[in-house]
Amino acid sequence: MARAQAPLTRDPAPVRWGLRVVAVVYVVLLVAWPTYLVFENALKPGLGAMLDGLRDPDVAHAIDLTVTITVYAVLINLAFGLTVSLLLVRYDFPGKRLLSALLDVPLSVSPVVVGLALVLVYNGQDGWFGPTLERLGYQVIFSTPGIVMATVFVALPLVIREIVPVLEEIGDEQEQAARSLGANGVQTFWRVTLPGIKWAVVYGVVLALARSIGEFGAVKIVSGNVVGQSQTATLVVEETYQNFQQQTSYAVSALLALVAMVSLVVVAVLRPKEHKS
Repeated sequence: MARAQAPLTRDPAPVRWGLRVVAVVYVVLLVAWPTYLVFENALKPGLGAMLDGLRDPDVAHAIDLTVTITVYAVLINLAFGLTVSLLLVRYDFPGKRLLSALLDVPLSVSPVVVGLALVLVYNGQDGWFGPTLERLGYQVIFSTPGIVMATVFVALPLVIREIVPVLEEIGDEQEQAARSLGANGVQTFWRVTLPGIKWAVVYGVVLALARSIGEFGAVKIVSGNVVGQSQTATLVVEETYQNFQQQTSYAVSALLALVAMVSLVVVAVLRPKEHKS
């Protein structure tokens, strides 16, 4: 049954147009214009020069590392996000509100603080777990595992906050009906629950992907920023810009922005529009 929609507010035309102008100007000055300037400067010497900058061995390694980190982070957040979303919506347990509040911590804590906290816990010299892990042959800080952990943390709530409202909206009547007909938990999830939340999952994954690609603060702390080893694409942007290699900095920035924008646009185009009642 379609839900009744709240009536739209009918303000005077000057008010409506004023609000539209303010919104458009705000978005243009804060988002569109700076992004345009990045692409303009990246393409100023030509597309070939931009691609040549991306082919530099150190830059190419940083991009490859960023892709690897992003894939791991998105997959971990997807699995964790689905599990926690079902836990928060479908079950009652002590500490549920506290868990829900803790999931928003990554949105409020500075990524630099996150990176420092990971160093204090996993540092191989005096961290809580670092020395033990290094004796077992595992290095977390200043290596790929530490970068993955930092990236997972900063993107943690994005999948969950997309899925939870949709799970609450669709309810559990169809899931109960499936169980009454003999479906087990796995069958119910794949055939009933997941189809109902698929677009929330997709959009949450895209947001997590964009956030993971662009992470800087936490990654800089835990990676060590070693050129050709633990340097990610965002760290390349900072280093090349500070070393007066602006063209390379613009090229990498444009690539990161393009990936994030294309992902969001593709999802917006493919996502089915809701039918009006």
